[in-house]
Amino acid sequence: MLASCTAAPPISAPPSAGATSTTSPLISTPLTSRQQETPPTGSTHSITTGPDSALAALHSLPVRGRAPRTGYSRGRFGNAWTDDVTVNGGHNGCDTRNDVLRRDLAALVTKAGTQGCVAASGTLRDPYTGHEVKFLRGEKTSLLVQIDHVVSLSDAWQTGARALGATQRQELANDPLELLAVDGPTNQAKGEVTPPPGSHPTGPTAANTSPGRSR
Repeated sequence: MLASCTAAPPISAPPSAGATSTTSPLISTPLTSRQQETPPTGSTHSITTGPDSALAALHSLPVRGRAPRTGYSRGRFGNAWTDDVTVNGGHNGCDTRNDVLRRDLAALVTKAGTQGCVAASGTLRDPYTGHEVKFLRGEKTSLLVQIDHVVSLSDAWQTGARALGATQRQELANDPLELLAVDGPTNQAKGEVTPPPGSHPTGPTAANTSPGRSR
């Protein structure tokens, strides 16, 4: 999606042994299953969109000619994973990357002291390969699960986003309807591609973007 490198939120060391399923005021029940990991209705961290709705939206997009990539940069889409947006999950006190991780990871454990925001560990069923990927937050392990834009930001720029205002582009880049958690190495190998609707291997296809790089 995004061609240039943009720093993601700082990646801290792996969670201590004391990191447990969060039972903060925002999430009042233990996060012991895929169903329980989603904050209850009314939680400030709750987001409701998922892969199925993203694919449906992709099918509905009109097909138009591609404009030149001239002028594109990641910076044209604002700060990576900012919470300063009005799309679903915006202004909930948690960055976009962690919003998506909490939505897409099973057996989710959140980092203590973050009010249920920061994903510390969990399991991902990769939508590309169907493989199970273990996620553990840490300097050398966080990149094993990356956040992928369904329509790459480079492609979006060439097919109409260049005409949007800066605020609209930032909203687009952080809209959970446009984002999936995916296997990092598979994501890196895909390159700057937006697949056609319906051409997904085990789930909705998406284009390349990582915590530190978006295409």
